[in-house]
Amino acid sequence: MLILSGDQLYRMNYADMLATHTARKADVTIAGIPVHEEAASALGIMRLDDDGRVVGFLEKPQTTAELEMVRTDPAWIDRQGLQARGRTLVASMGIYLFDRDCLLDLLTKTDYQDFGREVFPAAIRSKRVHLHAFDGYWEDIGTIRSYFQCNLDLASPAPPFELASAEAPIYSRGRFLPPSRIDGASIRASLVSDGCLVEQGAVIENSVVGLRCRIGRNVVIRNSVVLGTDFYESPDELAAAAAQGIPPLGIGEGTIIEGAIVDKNVRIGRRARIVNDHGWQDLADSDRFTVRDGIAVVPKDAVVPDGWLPEPGLAHGH
Repeated sequence: MLILSGDQLYRMNYADMLATHTARKADVTIAGIPVHEEAASALGIMRLDDDGRVVGFLEKPQTTAELEMVRTDPAWIDRQGLQARGRTLVASMGIYLFDRDCLLDLLTKTDYQDFGREVFPAAIRSKRVHLHAFDGYWEDIGTIRSYFQCNLDLASPAPPFELASAEAPIYSRGRFLPPSRIDGASIRASLVSDGCLVEQGAVIENSVVGLRCRIGRNVVIRNSVVLGTDFYESPDELAAAAAQGIPPLGIGEGTIIEGAIVDKNVRIGRRARIVNDHGWQDLADSDRFTVRDGIAVVPKDAVVPDGWLPEPGLAHGH
């Protein structure tokens, strides 16, 4: 049984992991990747014997003494067909392959809930656990900063891996949307999803644009992730929103978005400014604008009126 994490970005052939599991006659196989010391404090680090069996595990080691407890000889990493390149620690990727009976045994004899902190350490103590070494692209995207950066990396001219690889293409869920229509806009180093309307004069640079996104005239989107919408508005819905002074779904004419994440189903009016001009690192949640890890965020379903700016008063008390 293969257990996967939902907040990671990578490309792996799980058949290779199964081959390792079978060859080692393991009860549990865990994917691991070599990392440098500076990354260890945010990851679970494994201690390995010469055969690649996992004999210890330390969650997010913080001190030099803790790092020494789980350090791996770089020569051993090289012998696995990887290149250590100064990396002396092997981190859990949060990808587990269990024999069915082994997993049932671990779950029925305990009340554990967390795989990383409880089930996997218990397996090390009582089962045969082996490493499947991996050294391709892998990123944990459990924070706003890492999610933001991974999206922009994939939109760059030299992405960490190719989404349209002939050998291992990445597919999204089929939605049968119309193709995006782009009318006199400038788009550079960006990914634009299906069903979008990008109007004349818009500029999109180093950004990711999600499904069904309506981008008005002369909008500027730079270094940003715009998630799009789950549905289109009908003419009656557009008229009802306009009668209440509510912008339509999408991004209104002349709005500027830089260094931001715009969540789903957002309504941003004309000539608004979604930019962290004040250099805030964190800002209290609001219904239209917040900041996390220095990234400006417009929450899901937010309504941002015409001409809106992030004023210094937003940061009062923070």
